[in-house]
Amino acid sequence: MGYRYSITVAVLAVMTAATAAATMVVQVPTPLTRGYINVGDSLVMISALTFGALVGGIAGGVGSALADLLSGYPHWAPWTLVIKGVEGTVAGYISGKKLWRDVLAAIVGGACMFTGYFLVEWWLYGFGPALVELPGNMFQATVGLVVGVPVSRALRKSLGFLKGTIPLKE
Repeated sequence: MGYRYSITVAVLAVMTAATAAATMVVQVPTPLTRGYINVGDSLVMISALTFGALVGGIAGGVGSALADLLSGYPHWAPWTLVIKGVEGTVAGYISGKKLWRDVLAAIVGGACMFTGYFLVEWWLYGFGPALVELPGNMFQATVGLVVGVPVSRALRKSLGFLKGTIPLKE
């Protein structure tokens, strides 16, 4: 139990850091809502589809919120923690061995993300700015699907020999 727990914590740490780094690598500021568009959803999806709901939820929420804090967007960190955490958790629960399950997981998880941000932006900044930001958030979800699904499938295949020692999504 202790060894498997240690490996899970290590995977969580690596995927959380990778999510934060990917979120910070490309940031396109969005002045209307004082946020930014990024490509971090690719790592949220890779975490969720490869390792499941727990890793996807924690890496997605904490990693993305950490990127907000480190990039000068601390006002978004609490919202991001919840929204990206839900995205990763939902995607991790839906994903499976079949390609269609992974694609569905990325679509539903991405929809949770852009819907969550749309609702928060509407509440904070009004309907117009939230609507203007929607395509950018949908782009993020698309990047998560296009990058996350094939990378996760390749990782699950190549890490298959570690089944039982790391929390690999079955």
